[in-house]
Amino acid sequence: MALLAQQIPRWFNSIKLSSFIKPAQITKHSARPGKTLSSGFSSQALLSSDNCLLQCGIKTYRTSSSWNSFHSANSNRQESSSVQSTLLASVSEKPDRISSFDSELPLEELDDLPPLSPIQPISEEEAIQIVAHPLLPLSSFTLGDYVDHSKTLQQLVQLGVDLSRIERHLDVANLLLRLDFEKDIKQILLFLKDLGLEDNHLGPFLTKNYTIFSEDLENLKTRVAYLQSKHFSNADIARMVRQAPFLLSFSVERLDNRLGFFQKELELSVKKTRDLVVRLPRLLTGSLEPVKENMKVYRLELGFKHNEIQHMVTRIPKMLTANKRKLTETFDYVHNVMNIPHHIIVKFPQVFNTRVFKIKERHLFLTYLGKVQYDPAKPNYVSLDKFVSVPDEVFCKEIAKTSVKDFEKFLKTL
Repeated sequence: MALLAQQIPRWFNSIKLSSFIKPAQITKHSARPGKTLSSGFSSQALLSSDNCLLQCGIKTYRTSSSWNSFHSANSNRQESSSVQSTLLASVSEKPDRISSFDSELPLEELDDLPPLSPIQPISEEEAIQIVAHPLLPLSSFTLGDYVDHSKTLQQLVQLGVDLSRIERHLDVANLLLRLDFEKDIKQILLFLKDLGLEDNHLGPFLTKNYTIFSEDLENLKTRVAYLQSKHFSNADIARMVRQAPFLLSFSVERLDNRLGFFQKELELSVKKTRDLVVRLPRLLTGSLEPVKENMKVYRLELGFKHNEIQHMVTRIPKMLTANKRKLTETFDYVHNVMNIPHHIIVKFPQVFNTRVFKIKERHLFLTYLGKVQYDPAKPNYVSLDKFVSVPDEVFCKEIAKTSVKDFEKFLKTL
């Protein structure tokens, strides 16, 4: 029993050290730093001493029940009164104190404290001082759960950024949670505005090129300087960046290789190469495989000469990235059914930019009216340009010489 009397102070000391769970301990066991639960987004970057949701609300630790159970156990064993008095004396000589967040109370006074109750009434002044902050989830599958806690996300939403598209990429979503708007993002936005992007362009741009926040600002300026050295105007650069947001994420070497490819493959001058990519900037950012495939289709399958291909793609740059099946179907109908030769198609390459069913409908209607004439050397010539580009009202009035109702009535018979 003397041994027990010596161990009691140590036992209470262990209670003092282990009875209080720190926020850092809960955070450690609930989620590893920098990691997420179930492949979600981690809130580790948003946790701080000011807004840590895992705060202890323990005011006192009641140990009377532990002491009473210990005392009753010794009584049941019918130990001698002298041993009990010695035991009690050893405890009373060195009254142990248990730490709390507000004060330190002697062990004997803990029994006199009233029990804490969650429904205990409080004064109106105390109620006014209570601030209920929304809890920050330790992990989530959507950035929407963190908008109320992150000023950076709030600013991006105000700019028109679609967070639902960004959160599909976990690495980028976690990056945004770690960024500070004033230090990391504001300088990128000012750079884009100096480049010529308007406020209403920033949201769509950042939604598509969400990786720009991981780019070094000096590298972005270097890429713009390279385009300026190739005599792209500021207006051209702004237009290219709007239409191809990933353009600024390409290195100078890659941009130079792309420009060199189109200049060499199409045998274009520097000016025509520049005009080509300004009209279709995604030629610099997209895959080159469709371009190489279409060049073979025009030359080997459709029978166009190199200079004819050069002329058509500079007029309609989309022909370089168009769907191969659509190209062959359009050419087959225009050349083999409508009997339009290559040299006329070359003059009006916009035919490849028109839906095949629209070409079929108008050709069949003109055939029904007996007004099919696509040879410019003969009277009543039907220009292929107007044939594919004008709306139905103009087509019926100027080419078919009939009403739209007659045209719609004919389409119902097909």
